Amino acid sequence: MSLVSALEHAVKKPVFGCQMCGQCVLHSTGMTCPMTCPKTLRNGPCGGVRENGHCEVKPEMRCVWVNAVTRSATLPMLPRRWRDEIDDVRAPVDNRLKGTSSWRNLITGRDKATPVGWPDDGHG
Repeated sequence: MSLVSALEHAVKKPVFGCQMCGQCVLHSTGMTCPMTCPKTLRNGPCGGVRENGHCEVKPEMRCVWVNAVTRSATLPMLPRRWRDEIDDVRAPVDNRLKGTSSWRNLITGRDKATPVGWPDDGHG
């Protein structure tokens, strides 16, 4: 693990529950890590949300995407353009980036590279 990855993990894991997928979207999901969803979906909700807003896989857990949508609309610290990104359709997670620094991947553009087999529509 690089120094940058270790620093990022030390900051993001305890504060946001970040799963270090290497393609962080905390800024557009109300500071909610979508990778904490048992289905590891980058786009949600999956359709399996219970009536009470909880997860169909883990009924004791509130749906990650219900939290993300709610928080993205209400966090005053997020710029409007980031709050609107909750509606962006994202390519599946590139599991080859797991454990790498999303900060470094953002700077290099690696986080936007479309995995093989996924249509490249320019949305990353």
